[in-house]
Amino acid sequence: MRIGAHVESDDPLAAAKAVGADAVQFFLSDPQAWETPQPHPRAAELRAAADAGEIELYVHAPYRINLASTNNRLRIPSRKLLAEHAEAAAAIGAKGLIVHGGHVTAKDDIQVGFDNWRKAFQGAAKTGGYPLPILIENTAGGDHACARRFENLARLWDAIGEFEPGFCLDTCHAYCGGEDLTGIVDRLRGITGRVDLVHANGTNDGFDSGRDRHANITDSALDPELVVHVIGSSGATAVVENPNGAAAVTADVAYLRERLAS
Repeated sequence: MRIGAHVESDDPLAAAKAVGADAVQFFLSDPQAWETPQPHPRAAELRAAADAGEIELYVHAPYRINLASTNNRLRIPSRKLLAEHAEAAAAIGAKGLIVHGGHVTAKDDIQVGFDNWRKAFQGAAKTGGYPLPILIENTAGGDHACARRFENLARLWDAIGEFEPGFCLDTCHAYCGGEDLTGIVDRLRGITGRVDLVHANGTNDGFDSGRDRHANITDSALDPELVVHVIGSSGATAVVENPNGAAAVTADVAYLRERLAS
C-alpha cells in the first residue's frame, strides 16, 4: 500500500523523496485557469520511474472543469480540457486523472448534469476512450453537486458506469459533505464497484458543513483513526493533500505509514 502526497509539479520525484512519499499527485497547469497542459520538462524521468514501479503518479485536473454544467460556455471547454489533460497525464505514465464531480445550478434539473457526464464519456469513446482512468472525486459542498451526496453519486454511476470510470474518495469532502466515514468503503463499492485512490485529508470544519478546507490528519475535527481505517479497508493508494507546508505533509505521510503498518 502506497502513501503519497500532492506536490508541486516542477520536480515531483524530488518532492516525493523529501516528504517520504512513494506516490505523488500534481497539476500539469494552473488549477484555476483554462490552460492546455504543456509537455512536462521531466516527462522522460517521470515515465521511467512510473514504468519501473518506483513511484505512482496521479494528475489532478483543473478545478474549473465542470462536465455536468448546463452552460455550453463552461461544459464544452471542460470536455476539451479534460481530454487534453488525460493525454498529457498518460504521456508521463500517470495511473489516473482526478476530476471533481461537478454541479448544476439551482434552476437546473440535476439529471441533466448526469446526462452531460454521459455525453462526455460517449464523445471520448468515439475516438477510443480516454487514454488513462478518469477518477471522479466526491466533493464537499453544493446542494446541486453530482458527487457530494451518495444518492446523487449512484445516479451518476447509472449514467456513466458502463464506461468504467474510477473513483477517488476524499475523506475531508465526504465528512464535510455529510457522509459518515464508518463503512464508507463498502457503501461506495456498492455504488461504483471500486475505490481507486484515497485523498487522506483532515478538516477543521464540522460534519455536513459543506466546507472544503483540508487540515493536518492528526489535528482535525475528523478522527484520524477513521481516515486510517478508510485507507486500510480500501486497499488503495492514499494521497495527502495538506496545505500547511512540507513539514505537515511529511508528518501526515509518516503517521499514515506507521498506523497502516501496525
